[in-house]
Amino acid sequence: MDEHNLDDKNKFLYPRSRYYGQVKPENLVFNANLQEFAQKVGYITSLETSGKLETEDAYKQIKALWKELKRSKKALLIDEEPREKP
Repeated sequence: MDEHNLDDKNKFLYPRSRYYGQVKPENLVFNANLQEFAQKVGYITSLETSGKLETEDAYKQIKALWKELKRSKKALLIDEEPREKP
């Protein structure tokens, strides 16, 4: 497969949307993590809906992904109040 077709395949399988929020490195990283979370949840729900994955397994996988996303948000210090300088 040539490089052009591989790039098209990757854009189809792993689409990325543009970021419209406040441009800060931690926001960009979290946005990428959020998009990856949404993509994986979409795959898991499709597998569960088609009968290829048990409901309980799908739930556990999505719960684990959610915890991972929450950890990334906490690690990036998003939505914390800025500290005042004395």
